[in-house]
Amino acid sequence: MNKIKIKNVGPIKDGYKTNNGYIDFSDLTVFIGNQGSGKSTIAKIFSTMSWIEKALVRGDFTGSYLAQYNRFKKQLAYQNISNYLNENSEIEYIGNAYRLHYQNNQLKIESTPEKNYSFPKIMYVPAERNFISSVDRPDLVKRLPLPLYTFLDEYEDAKQNVGEGIILPLDNIKFEYRKQNKKSWLIGNNFKIELLEASSGFQSVVPLFLVTNHLTKIINDDENLSRRNISIDEVKKIRKEVDRIFDKSKISEDVKRVLLEKLSARFNYSCFLNIVEEPEQNLYPTSQKVVLYELLKSKNKWKNNKLVLTTHSPYIINYITLAIKAHLVKKKASSEELKKEIEEIVPLDATIDASQVKIYQLNKNGDIELLSNYNGLPSDENYLNEFLGEFNESFIELIEIEDKCQ
Repeated sequence: MNKIKIKNVGPIKDGYKTNNGYIDFSDLTVFIGNQGSGKSTIAKIFSTMSWIEKALVRGDFTGSYLAQYNRFKKQLAYQNISNYLNENSEIEYIGNAYRLHYQNNQLKIESTPEKNYSFPKIMYVPAERNFISSVDRPDLVKRLPLPLYTFLDEYEDAKQNVGEGIILPLDNIKFEYRKQNKKSWLIGNNFKIELLEASSGFQSVVPLFLVTNHLTKIINDDENLSRRNISIDEVKKIRKEVDRIFDKSKISEDVKRVLLEKLSARFNYSCFLNIVEEPEQNLYPTSQKVVLYELLKSKNKWKNNKLVLTTHSPYIINYITLAIKAHLVKKKASSEELKKEIEEIVPLDATIDASQVKIYQLNKNGDIELLSNYNGLPSDENYLNEFLGEFNESFIELIEIEDKCQ
């Protein structure tokens, strides 16, 4: 299990105070908390550290190269969080191949004894994703966040591979992409509209669903080019391309990273690390459930897949609880009839074992805590549910005041 320790980085101060400060990233890891509390900061740092580990394993650069000339900080600039660091910042990442420790403005890298490294396809899905489906030709827009450009590249690849179209998980609507005029369409029973004209919910869901679906197939498709063995000659060619990238001193570290990520598509992926900001974005509660379960289905497709979520939605936590409970009941179900009944509530391939789930709460003081559980189910005593309870209490208080007015 990968783990990370973060202190004094942006809004995060003391960080996680148990487990020696290490946040464990399980198969499903969720971060909840108020805006500006550091959820995305953790997700972005984990994404960056996972990518650095992959680049080290791949041989894009050496540890000594990365540790010099403030290059580590420039890696964080890709996620626009390099200025979150200060002289007291500490980041420690322990993966299956490398341990990276940043402290006192210095980075130390050492290999770990664990050799069971699964080469991951890493996808960071930013909250700004609906932008790329709400404007025409987003690739021509300048000064977008770099992660959004990367996500846009994957989205374009996904659209190119939908063939005759794909049924979206919401309302049985079909998505089609016309390569001739580069138009994206949503087709229902009695309508056909451009994605540009659709609701914000569909503009958020379509890129998330298409990219997740496409990358899941890449990982699991043995016939896909990304899973074939690479010959020695091909490795040499890729190595030369990497060297040419680093020889170009005028290219920024951010651009180098994007170019290296494109090269990595030729390597053999073993798993999918899907990091999604706010899967609930612009969605009705029942639609949030559908999207969450699609993400869980993707995670469950391959043994070493991981899903990381940041969320403000109490519904997401409650639907995760249902997925955990459904997994418990599924193990006890003795007939296909009972399994069909479970399927009506939670898709069987979206259920998840409680041991595979970690939910962390962040507060405005910069502290992090692991959400407690009861018999394996996430506690309903969390920040998001507390706000729902606060609403009920406030409503009762207003009724009491109304009674006094009579």
